[in-house]
Amino acid sequence: MEQWLAKIYRPNYVRRALNLWPPFWGSGIRIESISDDFLEVKVKLKLRWWNKNANRTQYGGSIFSLTDPVYSLMLMGVLGEQFYVWDKEASINFIKPGTSELYADFILTQQQLDTIYQETMNGDKSFPEFVIYVKNAKGEVVSEVQRKLYVRKKPQYRDIVNDDDLVERES
Repeated sequence: MEQWLAKIYRPNYVRRALNLWPPFWGSGIRIESISDDFLEVKVKLKLRWWNKNANRTQYGGSIFSLTDPVYSLMLMGVLGEQFYVWDKEASINFIKPGTSELYADFILTQQQLDTIYQETMNGDKSFPEFVIYVKNAKGEVVSEVQRKLYVRKKPQYRDIVNDDDLVERES
């Protein structure tokens, strides 16, 4: 995240911006809420005539898009400008047709954050993995999406190990 963006990166701003973002808006995706600490996000996918497939159910690409940037944006809000956060891999398992509006909840736990901080403290990369269950209006799971992210401190924030540190550690 750029330094100027970090200054204005607030949950309400991110929610409004994403709800106006053409890929979300056009797909019928709406961010319902983002917690003040970026640890919880609720998203809804409306069923509209233009995002139905040939079977008159939710288009799979829209279901997949529903989960696309959310964990990355959450981690950017939590970790701030010192870290790169990127999507790395994703897969989707379609379980049943989406015949109504669809919903997804995204939650970051303190344990997940502790693991990321621990893995990146010395400049190493972290590849946290998340599973999102997209549900219909009845609460039934419609699809399961697995996402892997790439997280690493930017070079200027990485701890630099010098020779004196190495001597102290070896003794």
